[in-house]
Amino acid sequence: MNRRDALKLTGSILGTTVIGAACFLDGCKRANRESGLITTSDLALLDELGETILPATDRSPGAKDAGIGIFMKTIVTDCYAPAEQQRFIDGLGQIRQRAEREYGKGFMELSPIERYGLLLPLDKEAREAAGKGETHYFSMFKQLTLWGYFSSEPGATKALRYNPTPGKFVGCIPYNEGDKAWAR
Repeated sequence: MNRRDALKLTGSILGTTVIGAACFLDGCKRANRESGLITTSDLALLDELGETILPATDRSPGAKDAGIGIFMKTIVTDCYAPAEQQRFIDGLGQIRQRAEREYGKGFMELSPIERYGLLLPLDKEAREAAGKGETHYFSMFKQLTLWGYFSSEPGATKALRYNPTPGKFVGCIPYNEGDKAWAR
């Protein structure tokens, strides 16, 4: 499978285009990479944002267990165009401001229920923006969380049924309602 096909598949899984896709199609890192773009406190916030989007359950680990913050930092720093990077960083600032405005404390101090309550309207805004053909910063967080989680070892092996390749070919595998999806 070539990069273009992989990107199309990822886009179909996420239900939209992948932000920063041009870098993958080019097959190179951006030369204008900024190492200080995302700080250590941003990483902690990204981990908690990811965990709010994909929390741990009794059946699977959460996004934080997959190291989602460092994944987001890598993709944003190495693959996003400067305008996309700025939208992402501005979005982090808006989430911090919104938490202070609505709850009187920082996002990191919010309970899981408060975090969910803060992100739910952002998800609605992101869907409305997508309907208009615009990119909302929350879509970036959500896409990166899903992509990073399901391509990580915990996501692929514990949240999905994992079948390591190479392995023997079994052409017909029974599926029972409620089974996890397959990962390869």
